[in-house]
Amino acid sequence: MSVTVDRAGLKVAAELADFVEAQVLPGLGIAADGYWQGVADIFAKFAPENAALLAKRETLQAAIDARYKAGYPVDEAFLREIGYLVPEPAPFTIGTENVDAEIATMAGPQLVVPILNARFVLNAANARWGSLYDALYGTDALPGAAKPGGYDVERGALVIAAARAFLNEAVPLASGSWADFAGGDPVLADPAQLVGRAGESLLFRHNGLHIEVVIDRKSAIGKTDPAGISDVILESALTTICDLEDSIAAVDAEDKVAAYTNWLGLMKGDLEETFEKGGKQLTRRLNTDRGYVSNGGDLTRPGRSLLFVRNVGHLMTTPAIHLSGGGEAPEGILDAIMTSTIAMYDLKKLGKLRNSRTGSVYIVKPKMHGPEECGFTNRLFDAVEDMLGLARHTIKVGVMDEERRTSANLAACIEAVKDRIVFINTGFLDRTGDEMHTAMHGGAMIPKAEMKTSAWIKSYEDRNVRIGLAHGLSGKAQIGKGMWAAPDRMADMMDQKIGHPMSGANTAWVPSPTAATLHAMHYHQVDVFARQQEIAGEAIPGLDGLLTVPFAGGRNWTAEEVARELDNNAQGILGYVVRWIDQGIGCSKVPDIHDIGLMEDRATLRISSQHIANWLLHGVATNADVDAAFERMAAKVDAQNAGDPLYRPMAGHPDSIALQAARALVFEGVTQPSGYTEPLLHAYRAKAKAVSAR
Repeated sequence: MSVTVDRAGLKVAAELADFVEAQVLPGLGIAADGYWQGVADIFAKFAPENAALLAKRETLQAAIDARYKAGYPVDEAFLREIGYLVPEPAPFTIGTENVDAEIATMAGPQLVVPILNARFVLNAANARWGSLYDALYGTDALPGAAKPGGYDVERGALVIAAARAFLNEAVPLASGSWADFAGGDPVLADPAQLVGRAGESLLFRHNGLHIEVVIDRKSAIGKTDPAGISDVILESALTTICDLEDSIAAVDAEDKVAAYTNWLGLMKGDLEETFEKGGKQLTRRLNTDRGYVSNGGDLTRPGRSLLFVRNVGHLMTTPAIHLSGGGEAPEGILDAIMTSTIAMYDLKKLGKLRNSRTGSVYIVKPKMHGPEECGFTNRLFDAVEDMLGLARHTIKVGVMDEERRTSANLAACIEAVKDRIVFINTGFLDRTGDEMHTAMHGGAMIPKAEMKTSAWIKSYEDRNVRIGLAHGLSGKAQIGKGMWAAPDRMADMMDQKIGHPMSGANTAWVPSPTAATLHAMHYHQVDVFARQQEIAGEAIPGLDGLLTVPFAGGRNWTAEEVARELDNNAQGILGYVVRWIDQGIGCSKVPDIHDIGLMEDRATLRISSQHIANWLLHGVATNADVDAAFERMAAKVDAQNAGDPLYRPMAGHPDSIALQAARALVFEGVTQPSGYTEPLLHAYRAKAKAVSAR
């Protein structure tokens, strides 16, 4: 435990107190004594209720476990009897106001970025605009690849042709093709699409998104182009979630202060990061806004993504603060207070740049179980607003629909936050982990790869959109979809991810700025708000599909099938956990068992660990089978990380703290709360940090 200081009866880690009192409060004109008293009052009121909600989770889970063990079905009637399912609310429409256009009336990609990595955060915030030429040239979105050794003219010609084809669809000319455009003012099929100019460059708008055709006849590309076009820039990542949760490893006050420091830099507009690339020192800063001249005068477009901040859920506590009655403070409550306080730099227009132009703070709240927990968050945000002197519902909330009790009661969850909700998002990975843990004692689950085609998944995804539309989210809030996890497989993404806007979702997660630019093309192909109108009247699927658990039934697996599934899961667990525990990396591109790089965070870890735990519980695999898989996959993961000088091998090293953590996640998986990985990860990461500090 770090050194603490007393603040209004709280034991506050000295580094957190110093950060708040030296870096946050002075610029806001807030006195420290009154501030800490407000913090203490919120903890006194909400920490006991937080604990009671967690206890209710365990009570419901125990009832479900007992029902399965007794051999009875866990059906809708039983779930209503125990209070897991609540009555549907009367018809209502959300009342959220003062929402920025990027959330309410625009449709486009969304990034999620670990807030501890300042360089990644800056890249994501600056991904509002992206080069289509670069995105096509450097990925497999087009067939083949650029030849090494400088600019590949043949590849460049393919890129230019593809970009012209895109312009033909998004900004068609009155006649002819952009491939034949030779300069001057283009004659458009719809002249209203031309909305601005910057020098000779032209700004167009389609489906609410902007496209800049850059004309620079002196550039290497532009001087060879008949029209002088050197690039096509797409408005790409409209929004970015700065993540304090699943994509970071923050286990103590030091980590929390680092995370809050980067959020402060974003809200003040002065975050920067200096790094070396290609032998040169580079400094990255937030982009300024983009200026154009339009028929009505000057036109300014935001230069950056609109930023959300994702707090942690209700489960974990933090050693950064100990309560007056003893024990660690709920981490989610601390996040709500700190991230909202810091966002006042934006609300009061004290920073160099603006985030919200409507005066709102956007907090994503993950892993809530049902409407009671959503209501708790609503009241907590009320209290934070009162403490900070903010108008009611200044703090907006994004609800992650990623736990079974939330998706089964989604309308009631939305109603609980109906005047501040700006976001619902399906999270397939965490949702699958909770599906498995909730029904852990009911039987063995189907293989992991088959989960995406199971009945409950389709119902889950369809219900999310239709329930959101039924309660007025269109035009006021985002309906979002989950991550494309393979950043090197852009051709596959372009084939498949168009399904997200087609589903009526006005945002979906992508793994990189480049992917955001490519995925933006889908929102030019699909008018999402028109699509929402088409499906708004469709019936909301009932609960039958959603409550169909993906049990394997009487299925028998061969030893080879079991070993293959265990290897797949064990490799994914080890590849992620070794970086989390040994290096404090909560999200990175981790090679899978086939050496394909996937963006991994705790959600995938939850699935893999819960899946093996389930197969162990039901005798599909033995302890010896799992140990053998870990042994094989430790060697594989060691080999995959052989080029990392900071990597600590696991194979043949039973004292490896990372290996111990991975095994605990599986062998203690049945007893972990909701199957979450955080309690064990935090404990083993803290142990690893203590060892490194010796």
